Amino acid sequence: MTRRGFLVLASSAAVTPPVPGRLSVPIHRIFDGRSHPSAGNLRRFQSSIWPEAVREFRGGGIDLEVSEGPGEIRMSAADRPIFVGLRRRAINLVLTNHLPLYWDNSRALAGMSTIYEGTPVCAIALQYAHANQVALVSTNTCVHEILHALLEDLLRKPPKWYQYGGREFRVDWYATRLQMFHEGAAIRESGQAYLKRLQSAG
Repeated sequence: MTRRGFLVLASSAAVTPPVPGRLSVPIHRIFDGRSHPSAGNLRRFQSSIWPEAVREFRGGGIDLEVSEGPGEIRMSAADRPIFVGLRRRAINLVLTNHLPLYWDNSRALAGMSTIYEGTPVCAIALQYAHANQVALVSTNTCVHEILHALLEDLLRKPPKWYQYGGREFRVDWYATRLQMFHEGAAIRESGQAYLKRLQSAG
């Protein structure tokens, strides 16, 4: 994206249009009881990353209905993560210091989203999570991971290695439009369908 194009994109975000048909999304936040993030990482999440995510979703007509509860990430004998404390019929946002090695594989990932025993999980690594950095490339970690759920990526087969980048760019594209244009119509439509399936699950 050129500098001129970026400035046009940014200037278009100055006016927030009214949003018809708001969507309420149940988010259950869990701080991993086995993780010990630094006070600085916790403060950065609470004061910058999370408020920015709430603000951006709200601007696009999406309200995050947040609950909190205890929980933790345990490891099986095969080093597969075991999530404790998840709430069914909600998108579970699990906050930990580092993602399990089973997922991260020493790549310093900021987040990962998956389905665990039928329940959506967005795991956030507080050590590497960040607010918006670069449009279309590095967007708010919480917004990015929650969008994977609302855009129904979790219902699709995991992408092959050559498809992974395309799926990530698609999510960052929606996140950037949400941030700069407050454009959430497509997200609300997809999210409503996803939440309907989630609420009807056993």
